[in-house]
Amino acid sequence: MFPLRDHNPSQRPAYVTWALIGANLVLFFATMPWGGNMEELWYSLALYPGMVTHGQMLTGLVSHMFLHAGIAHIVGNMLFLWIFGDNLEEALGHFGFALLYFAAGLAAAAAQIIAEPASMVPMVGASGAIAGVMGGYLLLFPRARVDVLLIFIVFFKVVPVPAWLVLGVWFSLQLLNGTSADLVGDGVAYWAHIGGFATGLTLTLPVWVRRGAAGFWARSGGHPNHPASSYPSRIPTVPRRRR
Repeated sequence: MFPLRDHNPSQRPAYVTWALIGANLVLFFATMPWGGNMEELWYSLALYPGMVTHGQMLTGLVSHMFLHAGIAHIVGNMLFLWIFGDNLEEALGHFGFALLYFAAGLAAAAAQIIAEPASMVPMVGASGAIAGVMGGYLLLFPRARVDVLLIFIVFFKVVPVPAWLVLGVWFSLQLLNGTSADLVGDGVAYWAHIGGFATGLTLTLPVWVRRGAAGFWARSGGHPNHPASSYPSRIPTVPRRRR
């Protein structure tokens, strides 16, 4: 189940979301061997839990959020940020959104360091910070429709589902994988995802309460407060011409 787009794109420019996507793309191309070939920069900006616990390379707590390990890594992260970031930025404001993003990224780093304090495996990626965006989105817009690509062996289908299902399944998988001994050392920072998601949800809680808590959901229906876009669900039929 892979999200493709939401049905409620923001009506205001999402400057912070766009800037974050741009910064991630610039550093990605700069640090890839086939791009700017600045691989040493990648290693110096990554986060090493074992170094941080000894008070060294602390800049990695922030800089790791702008590094990625491959095309699939950055495409997946930037897609999630693009889908969920604009609505949350519109709801929280540019400054509030940026604050949540970086706070979630720092919390994600802290969670992974606590889970593996001696690890010298470099931790990179914006997924912890983006998990915070997803947590905030879940609280404010649980019923927003998100188109997901369902893949079952050889069958592919795009279907709209509520955000709470997409994000709930994603978070459940992080918890399941993070607590599975068989997946320890598989290269995925599950506890960073968990910590980031929980932080984003927690930081958005005051906004949700201020807007009326459950009453806010009742008024908005759990959707962003502007009309949903309609996307064609079928490929149009092209009639055959007669000669």
